[in-house]
This record gives sequence, C-alpha cells and structure tokens, in this order.
Amino acid sequence: MNKQIASADEAVALIPDGASIMMGGFGLCGIPETLIAALHRRRTRDLTVISNNAGVDDFGIGILLKARQVRKMVSTYVGENKEFERQFLTRELEVELIPQGTFAERIRAGGAGIGGFFTPTGYGTVVAEGKETREIDGVHYVFESPLRADFAFVKAHLGDTHGNLVYRRTARNFNPVMATAARVTIAEVEQLVAPGDIDPDVVVTPGIYVTHVLRGGPYEKRIEKRITAQG
Repeated sequence: MNKQIASADEAVALIPDGASIMMGGFGLCGIPETLIAALHRRRTRDLTVISNNAGVDDFGIGILLKARQVRKMVSTYVGENKEFERQFLTRELEVELIPQGTFAERIRAGGAGIGGFFTPTGYGTVVAEGKETREIDGVHYVFESPLRADFAFVKAHLGDTHGNLVYRRTARNFNPVMATAARVTIAEVEQLVAPGDIDPDVVVTPGIYVTHVLRGGPYEKRIEKRITAQG
C-alpha cells in the first residue's frame, strides 16, 4: 500500500482542533520540524502535545506555544523555553510533567496494548498523588497508566512509501515508540525511496505502524546549545 502523502500541509489538514499529538525528538534532535511548521501555518488550536520537551522559543514546539496553539503539554523536561515558562507560571498552559523513564514506558505500554505498570519512580512524591500504590517484596510502587494519542508526528532519516522507517543515530530517540502509540502516525523522512530499497534487517519502525509518510525538509538541524572549550 502506498502511504505517501503529498505534503506536510496536506497531512496536518487531517488534524482537528483539540487533538492530542505525540511529537518525537530529544531536545532539537530528530524532531518532526516540517510537520510542526505546517501545523503552525494552519493555526490548529487547543492541542495536547506529548513530547519529551517543548523545543526552544523560536523553533520546534516553541513556535506552537508562542502562537498559543497548545492547551496542554505532557513532557519530561521544559527548561529551554522562556515562553513555556511564562505560560506555565501564569497558568495559561496546562502541564503534566512525567519522569523521563516513566514517560517512555507509558508510551511503550500504550503502543503494546498493556493496561499499565508499577514503577518505584515517584513513590512518596507529588507524582504519586491520586494513583494506586502497592508494596511488592518490600518495595513501594506507583501504578502508571498507558499513554496514547490521536496522532503521532515522527521524524526518520530514511523511509519507503510503505512506511518502513530507519532512524539516524541519536535522532532515533522517542520516535519509534511514539509511532506505535497513536491512532494515526504521520512520518516525515529526509529520504523517501521505493519499497524494497531498504534492507529489511535495518528497518526500525515497520510500515504497519505508519499511516502516512512524506518527504520533509529542508532541515535546519539546530542544536540547543554549543559550548566550546578554550585551551
């Protein structure tokens, strides 16, 4: 089945106001920047964005925050975005902060169809408030529920028109697990090839998890900070 979609603008036209969207990436590495930019142009609003972090003020998810398109962020780290900080402190933005390992496992559980899991992380803290707790072999655990979304935006280095994806090094990060945990997964790739052009042994995300695929770019590939040492 050919899953290629013509453009990012056509892809984001599928997303209604109020949708929940998982967005891959870690910092600014491996983020679906073409899809994010298209969503910004379309001005889709009241979004719940599930992402490890919130980008920076003028790039990535940061442009959605600045345009007031995001109603809620579900994240693990948000320290590089002043606009996020402002909206959070003024209570204009709803925020759910999750320990990073728990965040990853909740998404994995959502994709695997698991009903939840017990973890010791967060026991005795605000993270555990309102959640079931249990003692197992003398260790206290908190029950965490699966995390799913209406849509997932993922970024891959290489993909074919059947939706099979290959990631490049650390740009892999949260992208593969998010691809499994959404009702509709949209993948943007740097290189789009024909079926059969990718060695099956190197495929990370099989096409069965991908609803639409498009060639993204051009890519800026920014980094959050550059620190140089002087000898």
